[in-house]
Amino acid sequence: MDPLPEGWLWGTATAAYQIEGAVAADGRGPSIWDAFTAEPGRVKNGDTGDVACDHYHRWPEDVALMGDLGVNAYRFSVAWPRIQPDGRGPANAKGLDFYDRLVDALAERDIAPVVTLYHWDLPQALQDGGGWMDRDTAHRLAEYAGLVADRLGDRVAAWITLNEPFVHMTEGYGIGTHAPGEALLLDALPAAHHMLLAHGLAVPVLRERSSGLVGLTNNYSPVWPASGAPADRAAAAAFDVLQNRLFTDPVLLGRLPDMSAYGIARDGLPFVRDGDLAAIAAPLDRLGVNYYSPTRVRAPGAPPRPRPRAGRCSARSAGTSRTRGCRSRTSRSTGTPSRGSAGRSSRTGCTSC
Repeated sequence: MDPLPEGWLWGTATAAYQIEGAVAADGRGPSIWDAFTAEPGRVKNGDTGDVACDHYHRWPEDVALMGDLGVNAYRFSVAWPRIQPDGRGPANAKGLDFYDRLVDALAERDIAPVVTLYHWDLPQALQDGGGWMDRDTAHRLAEYAGLVADRLGDRVAAWITLNEPFVHMTEGYGIGTHAPGEALLLDALPAAHHMLLAHGLAVPVLRERSSGLVGLTNNYSPVWPASGAPADRAAAAAFDVLQNRLFTDPVLLGRLPDMSAYGIARDGLPFVRDGDLAAIAAPLDRLGVNYYSPTRVRAPGAPPRPRPRAGRCSARSAGTSRTRGCRSRTSRSTGTPSRGSAGRSSRTGCTSC
């Protein structure tokens, strides 16, 4: 195996609400996840982040564990409600003190701090005023970014303004399976734009206060149609716009993607104002890519795609078997798929993977 390139960071990552606990300690205000998990039926077993891993109290042990692992970077998120309990106004000193101690401890072990400013824990007070559906929230995040960078900016190696805004918009505001639990479907698009605007407004604030690299992280997924049917191909292209283009084209290209699949013209989003796209396209040092899996999409109303039995390929006419995870190794003689003259899988090619 070739050695990793010089400067490679091999690290680990967490999110504040998932690990910190201590949700009422030292002046922290409530977040949308505190409110969401308190609603009966929202989370399996009624679980909450009230204690979680108790990282807020056990952080020295956690940093020691990272040192023993030999990692050289730690991506963690700052809990916005610890810094501004109501999402606006002066900083809560005790909240900043916690992250100040954490960053110093990481530096002592030569672990680079990579700080995410927003990992979905919006202060509940801002949600009460509309949350990410309200444009002012973008300005509030920029203000919060300045408070954090003023305190930590001299030691942070890299900043991530937003973590996975696609997930936050879709599950938090689109279908309601995450906090804040809104089910607005496409009416959630203002949340997407305002998150991107927050990113764009935060970039110059961070650059003024820190030499750390600045970027944005989204989760990306190759989108595959469930079949070659035109309707499935169109559905896959539409979903690709929502997951991969909507949160990337404005950042890298300074323009909105083609939303015509949703009946939306490029100039048909009234919440996009003059100057917004220029702000969103502020130059980046890096783009974070979180990759989990591809996404297979079929058109609404299309019949479910048959699934092969586990461990066997359903294309058995040529006696071709496969193991789980097959991605086209269907021809016993060559280990490669057999293709017909039109480029489609022939009878000896697996069409079920």
